[in-house]
Amino acid sequence: MNSIDSLMHENRRFAPSAEFAANAIASADLAEAATADRLGFWAEQSRQLLHWQTPFTETLDWSNPPFARWFGDGKLNVAENCLDRHVAAGNGDRVAIHWEGEPGDTRSLTYAELTAEVKRAANALEALGVGQGDRVAIYLPVIPEAVIAMLAVARLGAVHSVVFGGFSAESLRARIDDAEAKLVITADGGWRKGRVFGLKGTVDTALAADAIDGNPSTVQHVLVVRRGENEVDWTEGRDVWWHDALEAADAEHEPRGFEAENPLFILYTSGTTGKPKGILHTSGGYLTQVAYTHKNVFDLHPETDVYWCTADVGWVTGHSYVVYGPLANGATQVMYEGTPDTPHPGRWWELIQKYKVSIFYTAPTAIRSFMKLGREIPDRFDLSSIRVLGSVGEPINPEAWIWYRDVIGGGSAPIVDTWWQTETGAIMVSALPGITELKPGSAQCPVPGVSIGILDEDGTPVPHGSGGLLVATEPWPAMLRGIWGDPERFRETYWSKFAEVEGGPMYFAGDGAHYDEDGDVWLLGRVDDVMNVSGHRLSTAEIESALVAHPSVAEAAVVGASDETTGQAVVAFVILRQEFAEEMAVEAPVLLRSHVAQQIGAIARPRDIYIVAELPKTRSGKIMRRLLRDVAEGREVGDTTTLADTSVMQIISDKLGGV
Repeated sequence: MNSIDSLMHENRRFAPSAEFAANAIASADLAEAATADRLGFWAEQSRQLLHWQTPFTETLDWSNPPFARWFGDGKLNVAENCLDRHVAAGNGDRVAIHWEGEPGDTRSLTYAELTAEVKRAANALEALGVGQGDRVAIYLPVIPEAVIAMLAVARLGAVHSVVFGGFSAESLRARIDDAEAKLVITADGGWRKGRVFGLKGTVDTALAADAIDGNPSTVQHVLVVRRGENEVDWTEGRDVWWHDALEAADAEHEPRGFEAENPLFILYTSGTTGKPKGILHTSGGYLTQVAYTHKNVFDLHPETDVYWCTADVGWVTGHSYVVYGPLANGATQVMYEGTPDTPHPGRWWELIQKYKVSIFYTAPTAIRSFMKLGREIPDRFDLSSIRVLGSVGEPINPEAWIWYRDVIGGGSAPIVDTWWQTETGAIMVSALPGITELKPGSAQCPVPGVSIGILDEDGTPVPHGSGGLLVATEPWPAMLRGIWGDPERFRETYWSKFAEVEGGPMYFAGDGAHYDEDGDVWLLGRVDDVMNVSGHRLSTAEIESALVAHPSVAEAAVVGASDETTGQAVVAFVILRQEFAEEMAVEAPVLLRSHVAQQIGAIARPRDIYIVAELPKTRSGKIMRRLLRDVAEGREVGDTTTLADTSVMQIISDKLGGV
């Protein structure tokens, strides 16, 4: 069987209001123009959205697939596009970033102020020997200096590798070594959950000569932002305080134009081999698509909107929709350092009220955790400024979608459920809020200019009403340009499966999806999260959605565990809502098994349901199903270093050991 079965049906529909549609940025003309001349469309978008120091004459060179060149003979400066040109256009007084620290300290930076900081930072980096093509590792909390550092590196034509501040010394060192970074930018520490966590000490450990194989690191300097005020060790000659370096730096810096294919950043993502994959993105194509999608998907009116994406800068969502997309579009945005429940569980809603946030972009995992706590918390705050909601990171189940719209969006805000990846660089599939009739739980359709298909295992396109493997059928501007230092792995990982199909090679995303009868796209999660139960390929996302639809369930994670009889069996880990936790703890598994059978069919009924207090999640909110699969199959639990709370798996293992 080639197709992935989809057994859930969703009939609720929400059209945009007449008022919203009348003022929407994106119109049906976009799709018409993209369909008529796809490459001409992207060329026009790039010219409209960006300032090119040397205009391009060639839109796409696809003569050596899978290595694309977009706008290859054009030159631009990414930082100038995000900063200087807005100041030159007379918008220097517009706030670029309203930053809020976890303890409640605040900073608001205008475009003029941010530009001035980035110019000084670029000069400071040059003084430390950073130039075009050099790699700089950035290991910072969500503070303005993270954005300043990224843009300063980009201004010089250098390459940044941002490493999420929750990663260990070992993970940091592996990324530094792979990229051969010559500089690390870090902080003494950052705030999280009411206390300061150290960062500089982790960098020191990572850079110790014997940290990996006894070889010295390539790092020459460590630039340290003072944030946590915690004690740090100091290596004279290597370590430099950020404030000292910027104070000594010249205030003026001319942005030089670099080729569109000049590397912009490397972002490491977990690989199946255990060796992190350095996903490489370049400048012109990437900036074109993040600016285009940020403007059209979120219906951005930069003069009036206040935008907030809750992602950490250490993840691709933070790169594309905190730093580059919003700033390229001259948006005003909120950045928040801490966790959503510190110092109280309504902190996010408090910030939306305070800054009158109108566009809010977050992950389904966060939405479900708020559902678990109940609507009385957000109901305490004035959220009436919100007019667009976004979802990112994994498929959103319909019940969470409805709650998000009703409770956070006042029953009227459209929700754009966006599908994309680190590798794609920017949003690929999403509703356009002024045009699309929304379906809860569906990513809906490719954004105009992007070509998406769903294929069976043999590479044959599936009809409406069927599922299979999600592919990009044509190159797109923000696509990854390779895996750093490993072109063969790039080919093998992303392009080999459908290399020989007609119109190929096609990019295989690793995700399953299906078309509904209207031809809209529904994501089914990673293909390795697709289970084969008695010959039926079932999506974990769908079963999770059915579980969460039960009034007693706050959150659920489903994995496929080996089963002698059925090949794989469905095993679910469930968090109950607080008000049901005690009374249902015993009977819940039985009730929920029959609920899933009722919702989806007997084939999807979980073999085992375990009631747990927490699920293993990364700091970005993704559930680590691999670890749950280890537990379900009775194996020793694998690497837990990327978890926000590494003790969660021990608690689950201990509990299940006694089951």
